[in-house]
Amino acid sequence: MIQLPFKDRDEAGRLLGAKLAARQFPENTIVLGLARGGVVVGYPVAGLLRVPLDIVVVRKVGVPEQPELAMGAIAGGEVQTLDEQLIGYLGISAEEVEEVVAREKEEAARRERLYRQGQPAPELGGQTVVLVDDGLATGSSMLAAVRYVKSLQPASVVVAVPVGSRQACQLAKKEADDCVCLATPEPFHGVGVWYVDFRQTTDEEVEHLLDQSRRRMRAPSGAKIGR
Repeated sequence: MIQLPFKDRDEAGRLLGAKLAARQFPENTIVLGLARGGVVVGYPVAGLLRVPLDIVVVRKVGVPEQPELAMGAIAGGEVQTLDEQLIGYLGISAEEVEEVVAREKEEAARRERLYRQGQPAPELGGQTVVLVDDGLATGSSMLAAVRYVKSLQPASVVVAVPVGSRQACQLAKKEADDCVCLATPEPFHGVGVWYVDFRQTTDEEVEHLLDQSRRRMRAPSGAKIGR
């Protein structure tokens, strides 16, 4: 029985990792954390599964005058999910949509360069990919991530989150091969409600955790690598 709220993303990741570790994943499995918060959750998950950790950069496509309101999302700088119904209802022009998408693609590319530190993106073809985030509210960002990863021909895609709305987790399960969600509290309100510490994750923390994961995968079996 999961006790909410989680202390922080690290605790949530350990609980999620323990749940996933009870399954049998193939050797060619990789954890992709949705940058930024999903990387913090994904680090202990990857450690418990003893597989590499990498990133997928997802950017919300916000409504021009209300940037916090998502009209879509992009992942990997390529795949877009757009809420055509919302765009039409608000009367947002195609030019306005293209302008926001272009801006978010530029920011996604900047983050990719920053986080990878010159490392190439992993080859996902034929791999089992576990997509991790700190939670699912509407599920739009995860939907974009799943579609992006599927375009790279993996063997399977599993969405894994500590907490999410029931609707978002059901949507993820339809898009991915499976969805593991530790808790679906109702009413949901928002992801941050279910964490005591939900401070914003920094670029520096993402870089550090990715570097630690690379060190962990290179280390001899049994060697301890700090967070």
